[in-house]
Amino acid sequence: MARTLISSGSTFEAEVGYSRAVVEGKWVFVSGTTGFDYATMTISEDVAEQAEQTFRNIEEALVKAEAGWKDVVRVQYIFPNAGDFKTCWPVFRKYFGEVRPAATMLVAGLSDPRMKIEVEVTARRRTG
Repeated sequence: MARTLISSGSTFEAEVGYSRAVVEGKWVFVSGTTGFDYATMTISEDVAEQAEQTFRNIEEALVKAEAGWKDVVRVQYIFPNAGDFKTCWPVFRKYFGEVRPAATMLVAGLSDPRMKIEVEVTARRRTG
C-alpha cells in the first residue's frame, strides 16, 4: 500500500516538517488546517472568514487525495476562544450539514495569535 504525501504549498509545511495530508490506502488524514490563504500567506481577522478559508484549504487537500466532503468521517475543531465556536456553525453546516461526521471541539492555544480556528479531518475514500 503506497503512502502519498499532499502539500498545500504553505511555508509552514517545509519549516515545521509535515504534510497537509497523508493518504494511506482508503484513509486520508488532513493535518490541522487554519484560515491562511496559502497563495498569499495572509489571514483574515474575522473568525467566520477564517473558517471559510480553512474549509477551502481542506477541500483542496481532499481533492488532491481523490476524496471529498462525503468521505469525511471525523472532524476536530480547535479554538483559542470558545466563544468563536458558535459564530462558525453556519460554515460547518455548509460543508457538513448532510455528511455529519463525528466531531469534537477543543479550546487550545494556536501557534500564531492571528489564528482563530484550526480544523483537522479524517476521511475514508469510498473509491480508489
